[in-house]
Amino acid sequence: MPLTDEARAALTRAGLNMIQQALSIFDRDLRLAVCNRRYQEMFDLPDAFVTPGAGFEDTIRYLVNRGEYGPVDDPEAAVRARVEAARAFVPHYLERPRPNGRWVSVEGAPLPQGGWVTVYTDITEIKLQEQLLRTRSEALSADLLAHAERLGHANRQLAATIAALEEAKRELTEIEARTRLTTEMMPAHIAHVDRSLRYTFSNRRLGSVLPGRPADIVGLTGREALGPATFAAIEPNLRRALTGEASVLEFTDEESGRRIRGAFTPDRVGDGPVNGVYILSMDVTAEAQARAALMQTRKREIAAQLTSGLAHDFSNLLTIILGLQARLARLPMPAEAAELIGGTVSAARRGGALLDRIAAISGRRDLRPAPVTLKALLDSLRPLASATLPEGIALRLVDGGVDGAVLLDAGAVQDAILNLVLNARDAILSRGPSGCITVTVRAVGETWLEVAVEDDGPGFSPEALARAVDPFWTTKGGAGSGLGLVMVYDLAQIAGGTLRLANRDAGGARVALRLPLRRAARPPEAGALVLLVEDDADIRETVRRLIRDLGHSVVEAASAAEAEALARLPGLAAVVSDISLPGGLSGVDLCERLADRGHPARLCLMTALPPADPLRARAARRFPVLSKPVEAAALAAALGHAAA
Repeated sequence: MPLTDEARAALTRAGLNMIQQALSIFDRDLRLAVCNRRYQEMFDLPDAFVTPGAGFEDTIRYLVNRGEYGPVDDPEAAVRARVEAARAFVPHYLERPRPNGRWVSVEGAPLPQGGWVTVYTDITEIKLQEQLLRTRSEALSADLLAHAERLGHANRQLAATIAALEEAKRELTEIEARTRLTTEMMPAHIAHVDRSLRYTFSNRRLGSVLPGRPADIVGLTGREALGPATFAAIEPNLRRALTGEASVLEFTDEESGRRIRGAFTPDRVGDGPVNGVYILSMDVTAEAQARAALMQTRKREIAAQLTSGLAHDFSNLLTIILGLQARLARLPMPAEAAELIGGTVSAARRGGALLDRIAAISGRRDLRPAPVTLKALLDSLRPLASATLPEGIALRLVDGGVDGAVLLDAGAVQDAILNLVLNARDAILSRGPSGCITVTVRAVGETWLEVAVEDDGPGFSPEALARAVDPFWTTKGGAGSGLGLVMVYDLAQIAGGTLRLANRDAGGARVALRLPLRRAARPPEAGALVLLVEDDADIRETVRRLIRDLGHSVVEAASAAEAEALARLPGLAAVVSDISLPGGLSGVDLCERLADRGHPARLCLMTALPPADPLRARAARRFPVLSKPVEAAALAAALGHAAA
């Protein structure tokens, strides 16, 4: 049975009373915290001065006035001097005679919590032996006796110092253990390398930041722990840190596909030499994906602003040109003039089609991810892609074995793949009538979903590799718009992914579209309880019907405060909330609170705010966001139901 606090305190008091030395502990406010019975007996103190809370100044005044410290000219000055010394307490050891003829050693040490502990030892017998030795040993010289006395005093001081050092060692060991525990709990890798770039410290979190790396890397060089490619990426920053220059680097680890941010800080004290480098590494893949998506959205908004007026005027000009050409076509003219009119009309119509492509690039585009299996995606892609290929070009679709459903805007991804297949077809036909196009979909770790389109055509020229995603740049002359790869690149950026172009070693080109790999969660079981939060009664009625059509029960709230109370209902499987709600809390605040508390319900938001709105952007970083008016398919996808 564990001891109570009262029983433990009683045992402590009994133990302290058993020792032969006097002991007192005063806190940082110069109040008595603990003392033993020997303390009262040694100095013959009244009960008031051995009661917890007794003032140090009052105790000193009592002892000074009683003559404990010998005759003093100004008792109050002596009290003040000892109180000031206590406030600026330092470890000490001294020996002094008492008025009653006995000797006492005084050993004081500070405490980590503030205050100090003092141990008083009666050394009268030791002093008597020293005096007896001095008076009775005529054969011993006075110098030898004095040396023996000094040696005894030094030994006692040394014992006190050793005790203080042992306590300091214990405290340092505890601090080191707490520091290591703290660093190992951080979601980052903290390490130190010496001047030879060999690890001397690691919080054993390298594997969580860079999968596949060892956990215990102390003693390894950076190249051995990280691998040649990753080490080559950070080595220049390590070398700069060894010269005293701190830096921050963000790079992509090719093995895992993760985006890593590293901070490199020189290990130096003052203006002394650099002894090594402290390294802080964090996985910022999600942050980089969100940053790229927001940046691309902003670029699209700027492009839309710049092109909207131009496109409007250009459209008006094309309308005038087509009207005039139609009037000319009705007039009698030579055959050559009719051909010129036909060419002008054809060019004007191509200009109109180009305006549509510009609108698709620069206008608003919302991705609508929904759960989809890659097999279903490839099965639906096959007839679409095959219809665009001549008989001499084969199409291979390779499923890389990604299990379960993933969250994708299947339509946008299919459009991107078709654009890449068409580019591959044109590249093959530029060299001959036959060839093969391979589309591979696979997972790269647990970070990316990669869609790679490969062909056995002539491959990319150096200029094409450098300019392929520049708007309107094309290798097809007048037959191309220069916007196909731009649209694919745009999709990658909006989704927070990347687009990589390369030539194959075996000949031909390879284009890899990487999108964030987000696994679809299982939908709620039929008949689950869903909390709907919407202040507009008409919209609430519409969304309620959509949820019920999915086979679920609905409870409703008109504010975040009301919803928080209903969120305590047992068995709540999902929360669908409007972002803009009355009162002080938004729907985003509501979902963040529930998520931070670990609420098991699936959390989803809906809004009429534009994608660039800060509140909507904040919501999209953590939760699915539906655009109003909410469609049944989008709501089903947000709740995890498989796409039709």
